[in-house]
Amino acid sequence: MYKTSELIEEFLRYLLIDKGYSNNTINSYKIDLEKFLEYNKDKNISDISNNDLKEYVKWLKKIELSDKTISRNISCLKSFYKFLLIEKFINNNPSDSLIMPKLKKSLPNTLTEDEVLKLLDIKLTDAFSYRNKAMMELLYATGLRVSELVNLKLQDIDLNQDIVRTFGKGSKERVIPIGDYAREYLKKYIYEYRELMLKKNNVDYLFLNNHGNRMTRQGFFKIIKKIARDNGITKELSPHTIRHSFASHLLKYGADLRTIQELLGHSDISTTQIYTHITNEELRENYENFHPHGS
Repeated sequence: MYKTSELIEEFLRYLLIDKGYSNNTINSYKIDLEKFLEYNKDKNISDISNNDLKEYVKWLKKIELSDKTISRNISCLKSFYKFLLIEKFINNNPSDSLIMPKLKKSLPNTLTEDEVLKLLDIKLTDAFSYRNKAMMELLYATGLRVSELVNLKLQDIDLNQDIVRTFGKGSKERVIPIGDYAREYLKKYIYEYRELMLKKNNVDYLFLNNHGNRMTRQGFFKIIKKIARDNGITKELSPHTIRHSFASHLLKYGADLRTIQELLGHSDISTTQIYTHITNEELRENYENFHPHGS
Protein backbone atom coordinates (compact mmCIF):
# COMPACT_ATOMS: atom_id res chain seq x y z
CA MET A 1 0.00 0.00 0.00
CA TYR A 2 1.48 3.31 -1.10
CA LYS A 3 1.61 6.31 1.23
CA THR A 4 0.06 9.54 -0.05
CA SER A 5 3.48 11.21 -0.16
CA GLU A 6 4.81 8.34 -2.32
CA LEU A 7 1.88 8.66 -4.73
CA ILE A 8 2.57 12.36 -5.12
CA GLU A 9 6.26 11.73 -5.81
CA GLU A 10 5.38 9.10 -8.42
CA PHE A 11 2.91 11.51 -10.00
CA LEU A 12 5.46 14.33 -10.15
CA ARG A 13 7.99 12.00 -11.80
CA TYR A 14 5.30 11.02 -14.32
CA LEU A 15 4.73 14.70 -15.15
CA LEU A 16 8.45 15.31 -15.58
CA ILE A 17 9.40 12.23 -17.57
CA ASP A 18 6.27 11.01 -19.37
CA LYS A 19 4.57 14.34 -19.97
CA GLY A 20 7.59 16.62 -20.25
CA TYR A 21 6.17 19.32 -17.95
CA SER A 22 8.43 22.19 -16.91
CA ASN A 23 9.88 22.35 -13.41
CA ASN A 24 7.78 25.45 -12.69
CA THR A 25 4.54 23.64 -13.59
CA ILE A 26 5.53 20.59 -11.56
CA ASN A 27 6.32 22.74 -8.51
CA SER A 28 2.96 24.50 -8.89
CA TYR A 29 1.16 21.14 -9.14
CA LYS A 30 2.96 19.93 -6.02
CA ILE A 31 1.77 22.98 -4.07
CA ASP A 32 -1.77 22.57 -5.46
CA LEU A 33 -1.87 18.90 -4.45
CA GLU A 34 -0.58 19.59 -0.96
CA LYS A 35 -3.29 22.23 -0.53
CA PHE A 36 -5.94 19.83 -1.81
CA LEU A 37 -4.83 17.02 0.48
CA GLU A 38 -4.69 19.36 3.47
CA TYR A 39 -8.30 20.37 2.70
CA ASN A 40 -9.23 16.66 2.64
CA LYS A 41 -6.90 15.57 5.44
CA ASP A 42 -9.60 13.46 7.11
CA LYS A 43 -10.16 11.35 3.96
CA ASN A 44 -8.15 8.75 2.10
CA ILE A 45 -7.48 9.53 -1.57
CA SER A 46 -9.53 6.52 -2.65
CA ASP A 47 -12.51 7.77 -0.59
CA ILE A 48 -12.65 11.28 -2.06
CA SER A 49 -15.79 11.61 -4.18
CA ASN A 50 -16.85 13.79 -7.07
CA ASN A 51 -18.91 15.89 -4.66
CA ASP A 52 -15.83 16.38 -2.49
CA LEU A 53 -13.95 17.67 -5.52
CA LYS A 54 -16.77 20.06 -6.43
CA GLU A 55 -16.86 21.39 -2.87
CA TYR A 56 -13.12 21.94 -3.05
CA VAL A 57 -13.45 23.95 -6.28
CA LYS A 58 -16.18 26.04 -4.61
CA TRP A 59 -13.78 26.69 -1.75
CA LEU A 60 -11.07 27.82 -4.20
CA LYS A 61 -13.52 30.35 -5.60
CA LYS A 62 -14.55 31.42 -2.10
CA ILE A 63 -10.97 32.34 -1.17
CA GLU A 64 -10.91 34.50 -4.31
CA LEU A 65 -8.20 32.81 -6.35
CA SER A 66 -7.92 33.98 -9.95
CA ASP A 67 -9.64 32.03 -12.72
CA LYS A 68 -6.22 31.05 -14.08
CA THR A 69 -5.12 29.63 -10.72
CA ILE A 70 -8.40 27.76 -10.27
CA SER A 71 -8.03 26.33 -13.79
CA ARG A 72 -4.54 25.11 -12.93
CA ASN A 73 -5.83 23.49 -9.74
CA ILE A 74 -8.55 21.67 -11.67
CA SER A 75 -6.04 20.62 -14.31
CA CYS A 76 -3.76 19.33 -11.54
CA LEU A 77 -6.57 17.25 -10.00
CA LYS A 78 -7.60 15.81 -13.36
CA SER A 79 -4.00 14.85 -14.17
CA PHE A 80 -3.45 13.38 -10.71
CA TYR A 81 -6.57 11.20 -10.79
CA LYS A 82 -5.89 10.16 -14.37
CA PHE A 83 -2.42 9.03 -13.27
CA LEU A 84 -3.86 7.12 -10.30
CA LEU A 85 -6.31 5.38 -12.63
CA ILE A 86 -3.64 4.48 -15.22
CA GLU A 87 -1.39 3.06 -12.51
CA LYS A 88 -4.40 1.20 -10.99
CA PHE A 89 -4.20 2.94 -7.60
CA ILE A 90 -7.95 3.71 -7.96
CA ASN A 91 -10.79 2.06 -9.89
CA ASN A 92 -12.76 5.12 -10.98
CA ASN A 93 -11.99 8.76 -11.64
CA PRO A 94 -13.99 11.22 -9.51
CA SER A 95 -12.55 14.20 -11.41
CA ASP A 96 -14.17 13.22 -14.73
CA SER A 97 -17.10 15.61 -14.41
CA LEU A 98 -15.07 18.62 -13.25
CA ILE A 99 -15.50 21.29 -15.91
CA MET A 100 -12.39 23.01 -17.17
CA PRO A 101 -12.73 26.62 -18.30
CA LYS A 102 -11.61 27.15 -21.89
CA LEU A 103 -8.13 28.61 -21.96
CA LYS A 104 -5.70 29.13 -24.81
CA LYS A 105 -3.74 25.94 -25.39
CA SER A 106 0.03 26.31 -25.34
CA LEU A 107 2.06 24.69 -28.10
CA PRO A 108 4.24 21.70 -27.13
CA ASN A 109 8.00 22.11 -27.12
CA THR A 110 9.72 20.57 -30.16
CA LEU A 111 13.23 20.24 -31.55
CA THR A 112 14.37 21.40 -34.96
CA GLU A 113 15.71 18.77 -37.35
CA ASP A 114 19.26 20.03 -36.68
CA GLU A 115 18.72 19.67 -32.94
CA VAL A 116 17.45 16.11 -33.42
CA LEU A 117 20.56 15.27 -35.46
CA LYS A 118 22.72 16.64 -32.66
CA LEU A 119 20.80 14.56 -30.12
CA LEU A 120 21.30 11.42 -32.21
CA ASP A 121 25.03 12.08 -32.61
CA ILE A 122 26.19 9.68 -29.92
CA LYS A 123 29.78 8.49 -29.74
CA LEU A 124 29.63 4.68 -29.86
CA THR A 125 32.23 3.10 -27.60
CA ASP A 126 30.55 0.42 -25.47
CA ALA A 127 27.33 -1.47 -24.72
CA PHE A 128 25.80 1.52 -22.93
CA SER A 129 26.39 3.93 -25.79
CA TYR A 130 24.95 1.45 -28.32
CA ARG A 131 21.91 0.98 -26.06
CA ASN A 132 21.47 4.76 -25.83
CA LYS A 133 21.79 5.13 -29.60
CA ALA A 134 19.23 2.38 -30.21
CA MET A 135 16.79 3.93 -27.73
CA MET A 136 17.14 7.43 -29.19
CA GLU A 137 16.81 6.26 -32.80
CA LEU A 138 13.76 4.15 -31.95
CA LEU A 139 12.14 6.99 -30.00
CA TYR A 140 12.50 9.45 -32.89
CA ALA A 141 11.53 6.82 -35.47
CA THR A 142 8.27 5.89 -33.73
CA GLY A 143 7.12 8.70 -31.43
CA LEU A 144 6.66 6.22 -28.57
CA ARG A 145 5.79 7.47 -25.11
CA VAL A 146 8.71 6.93 -22.72
CA SER A 147 6.62 4.47 -20.68
CA GLU A 148 6.00 2.47 -23.87
CA LEU A 149 9.69 2.57 -24.78
CA VAL A 150 11.01 1.25 -21.47
CA ASN A 151 8.32 -1.46 -21.30
CA LEU A 152 9.16 -2.95 -24.70
CA LYS A 153 10.17 -6.61 -24.66
CA LEU A 154 12.33 -8.46 -27.15
CA GLN A 155 9.31 -10.07 -28.78
CA ASP A 156 7.78 -6.63 -29.44
CA ILE A 157 10.46 -5.86 -32.04
CA ASP A 158 10.25 -7.55 -35.44
CA LEU A 159 13.39 -6.71 -37.40
CA ASN A 160 12.28 -8.80 -40.38
CA GLN A 161 9.14 -6.73 -40.93
CA ASP A 162 10.65 -3.54 -39.45
CA ILE A 163 7.86 -2.97 -36.95
CA VAL A 164 7.42 -2.47 -33.23
CA ARG A 165 4.31 -3.47 -31.29
CA THR A 166 3.30 -1.55 -28.21
CA PHE A 167 0.34 -1.27 -25.87
CA GLY A 168 -0.53 2.34 -25.16
CA LYS A 169 -3.21 3.98 -23.06
CA GLY A 170 -6.23 1.77 -22.49
CA SER A 171 -4.08 -1.29 -23.35
CA LYS A 172 -4.72 -0.58 -27.03
CA GLU A 173 -2.18 -2.28 -29.29
CA ARG A 174 -0.65 -0.39 -32.15
CA VAL A 175 1.94 -1.43 -34.71
CA ILE A 176 4.47 1.19 -35.80
CA PRO A 177 7.01 0.92 -38.64
CA ILE A 178 10.66 1.59 -37.86
CA GLY A 179 13.13 3.08 -40.32
CA ASP A 180 16.58 2.04 -41.50
CA TYR A 181 18.52 3.90 -38.81
CA ALA A 182 16.49 2.51 -35.92
CA ARG A 183 16.66 -1.02 -37.38
CA GLU A 184 20.44 -0.82 -37.85
CA TYR A 185 21.19 0.23 -34.27
CA LEU A 186 18.59 -2.07 -32.76
CA LYS A 187 20.29 -4.99 -34.51
CA LYS A 188 23.70 -3.97 -33.21
CA TYR A 189 22.41 -3.50 -29.68
CA ILE A 190 20.32 -6.71 -29.57
CA TYR A 191 22.76 -9.08 -31.25
CA GLU A 192 26.12 -7.66 -30.13
CA TYR A 193 25.69 -5.80 -26.84
CA ARG A 194 22.48 -6.60 -24.97
CA GLU A 195 23.69 -9.98 -23.73
CA LEU A 196 26.72 -8.27 -22.15
CA MET A 197 24.33 -6.21 -20.01
CA LEU A 198 22.23 -9.08 -18.64
CA LYS A 199 24.51 -9.83 -15.64
CA LYS A 200 23.05 -13.35 -15.26
CA ASN A 201 19.53 -11.90 -14.99
CA ASN A 202 16.71 -13.55 -16.91
CA VAL A 203 15.13 -10.34 -18.24
CA ASP A 204 13.10 -10.14 -21.44
CA TYR A 205 12.76 -6.35 -21.49
CA LEU A 206 14.46 -4.85 -24.53
CA PHE A 207 16.41 -2.04 -22.89
CA LEU A 208 18.47 -2.76 -19.78
CA ASN A 209 20.14 -0.54 -17.21
CA ASN A 210 23.62 -0.94 -15.76
CA HIS A 211 22.29 -3.47 -13.23
CA GLY A 212 20.94 -5.73 -15.97
CA ASN A 213 17.33 -4.88 -15.17
CA ARG A 214 14.65 -2.99 -17.10
CA MET A 215 15.49 0.61 -17.93
CA THR A 216 13.29 2.98 -15.91
CA ARG A 217 11.65 6.21 -17.04
CA GLN A 218 13.82 8.14 -14.60
CA GLY A 219 16.96 6.40 -15.84
CA PHE A 220 16.24 7.23 -19.45
CA PHE A 221 15.32 10.82 -18.58
CA LYS A 222 18.79 11.26 -17.04
CA ILE A 223 20.39 9.72 -20.13
CA ILE A 224 18.61 12.01 -22.58
CA LYS A 225 19.44 15.09 -20.49
CA LYS A 226 23.14 14.15 -20.44
CA ILE A 227 23.20 13.49 -24.20
CA ALA A 228 21.60 16.88 -24.85
CA ARG A 229 24.05 18.63 -22.53
CA ASP A 230 27.07 16.85 -24.05
CA ASN A 231 25.92 17.79 -27.56
CA GLY A 232 25.36 21.45 -26.81
CA ILE A 233 21.55 21.47 -26.81
CA THR A 234 20.42 24.10 -24.32
CA LYS A 235 16.69 23.83 -25.00
CA GLU A 236 14.64 22.33 -22.16
CA LEU A 237 13.63 18.83 -23.23
CA SER A 238 12.34 15.45 -22.10
CA PRO A 239 11.56 12.17 -23.88
CA HIS A 240 8.13 13.67 -24.66
CA THR A 241 9.87 16.44 -26.63
CA ILE A 242 11.10 13.75 -29.04
CA ARG A 243 7.52 12.47 -29.43
CA HIS A 244 6.32 15.99 -30.24
CA SER A 245 9.21 16.44 -32.69
CA PHE A 246 8.41 13.12 -34.41
CA ALA A 247 4.82 14.27 -35.03
CA SER A 248 5.59 17.83 -36.12
CA HIS A 249 8.32 16.69 -38.53
CA LEU A 250 5.97 14.10 -40.07
CA LEU A 251 3.33 16.78 -40.61
CA LYS A 252 5.89 19.18 -42.04
CA TYR A 253 6.84 16.68 -44.74
CA GLY A 254 3.28 15.85 -45.78
CA ALA A 255 1.92 13.11 -43.51
CA ASP A 256 -1.83 13.45 -42.92
CA LEU A 257 -3.29 13.94 -39.46
CA ARG A 258 -5.06 10.56 -39.39
CA THR A 259 -1.76 8.75 -39.97
CA ILE A 260 -0.05 10.74 -37.23
CA GLN A 261 -3.01 10.09 -34.91
CA GLU A 262 -2.65 6.32 -35.45
CA LEU A 263 1.12 6.38 -34.97
CA LEU A 264 0.87 8.37 -31.74
CA GLY A 265 -2.07 6.34 -30.42
CA HIS A 266 -4.33 9.35 -29.86
CA SER A 267 -7.94 8.34 -29.30
CA ASP A 268 -9.21 11.76 -30.43
CA ILE A 269 -7.85 13.56 -33.49
CA SER A 270 -8.34 16.91 -31.76
CA THR A 271 -5.32 15.99 -29.63
CA THR A 272 -3.27 15.50 -32.81
CA GLN A 273 -4.41 18.78 -34.33
CA ILE A 274 -2.13 20.74 -32.00
CA TYR A 275 0.70 19.91 -34.41
CA THR A 276 -0.97 21.86 -37.21
CA HIS A 277 -0.60 24.94 -35.03
CA ILE A 278 3.12 24.26 -34.65
CA THR A 279 3.48 24.06 -38.45
CA ASN A 280 1.46 27.26 -38.88
CA GLU A 281 3.69 29.02 -36.35
CA GLU A 282 6.79 27.91 -38.29
CA LEU A 283 5.25 29.11 -41.56
CA ARG A 284 4.51 32.52 -40.08
CA GLU A 285 7.98 32.81 -38.58
CA ASN A 286 9.63 31.91 -41.89
CA TYR A 287 7.35 34.32 -43.74
CA GLU A 288 8.18 37.21 -41.41
CA ASN A 289 11.90 36.42 -41.47
CA PHE A 290 12.35 35.95 -45.20
CA HIS A 291 9.60 37.84 -47.07
CA PRO A 292 10.75 41.36 -48.02
CA HIS A 293 7.53 42.85 -46.58
CA GLY A 294 6.89 40.12 -44.03
CA SER A 295 7.34 42.29 -40.96
